[in-house]
Amino acid sequence: MTETSPPTVPVRTATVGEGAAAVTYDVHGDLGTATPERPALFLLGSPMDASGFATLASHFTDRPVVTYDPRGAARNPTDTAPITADEHASDIAAVIAALAEQGAGPVDVFASSGGAVNILRLVETHPDVVRRVVAHEPPTAMLLPDRDHLLAACADVKATYETSGQGPAMAKFIALVMHSGEVTDDYLDRPAPDPAQFGMSADDDGTRTDPLMRNFPGCNRYQPDLDALAVLGDRLVVAGGAGSHDEMAVRGGRSIAEALGRELTVFPGDHGGFLGGEYGQTGEPDAFAARLHAVLDA
Repeated sequence: MTETSPPTVPVRTATVGEGAAAVTYDVHGDLGTATPERPALFLLGSPMDASGFATLASHFTDRPVVTYDPRGAARNPTDTAPITADEHASDIAAVIAALAEQGAGPVDVFASSGGAVNILRLVETHPDVVRRVVAHEPPTAMLLPDRDHLLAACADVKATYETSGQGPAMAKFIALVMHSGEVTDDYLDRPAPDPAQFGMSADDDGTRTDPLMRNFPGCNRYQPDLDALAVLGDRLVVAGGAGSHDEMAVRGGRSIAEALGRELTVFPGDHGGFLGGEYGQTGEPDAFAARLHAVLDA
C-alpha cells in the first residue's frame, strides 16, 4: 500500500496596522468554511510568534486556523519601546476585525503565556468578538501573595537587560520562570546565573529590540478585571499544564481561576505542552490538541 501525505492547507498572509504597530497574521485554510459551531480558531502567544503554533494548528483541520506574530516579533517591525497588554489587545482586535470583514467572526481563541494576558485584556472590553477563549498560563503576578517580591524580581531582569544586554537578562529570566513556588524576600540575594549555563553569551551586542524584554515586566503587571471576566461565564476557560510545577505562569492562571470561583482547567504537558519540536521543545501535542478540541466543543 502506498502511503499518501495529508493535503497541504493553503496559507494566506496579511497585515494590520502601520509602522511599529504593524502585525502579520496567517490564515490556514478557507475562512469561508467557518461556522457558528466551528468558528475560525485563533492561536496566539506573546512573544511567541506564529511559528510556535505549527504543530497545534495541524490538529485543527475541521476549521480555519489563524496565527500571528505579536507586535515587535518575527516578521513585524522592530523597536525599543515597551509594549503593553493594551497595545497587544488592540492588535488582536484589529486582526479579529479583519477576519470579521471576511465573514469569519466571532472566533475561538487559544492563547498561551503572554498571549493569554493579552486576550484577557481584550475580552474584558470586547467580549462579543469571541465565542470561547482558552487562556493558558497567563503569567500575571497581581493576584499572588508574593506579588511584590515577584515583581521586584521581574524588574531586576528588565534592569539587567537595559544595563548588560540579552544574555545576562535571559539567564535571570529563565531562572525566574523556572522557579517553583512563592518568590521570597531573599530571592534577589542569590548569585546571578551564568548565561553560559543556558548556552548564551554574556557579551552585550548593544541591541534592545528583544520582544520578550519589551513585554517584560508589563505583562506580569496585568491586573485582571474580575467583574468583566466573570461576565463571560463558561465562554472563558483558564487553563494550566498538568506538568507545570507551581511556576509563575501556572500560578498566575490558577490565581485568576480561583478569583473567579472556579478550578484551573488542566491540559496535558507543561507551559509548552502544545509544542511539537518548535524551538527545540516537545511537549504532548497530540494529547494537548485533543484536550483543546474537547474544551472548545464543550
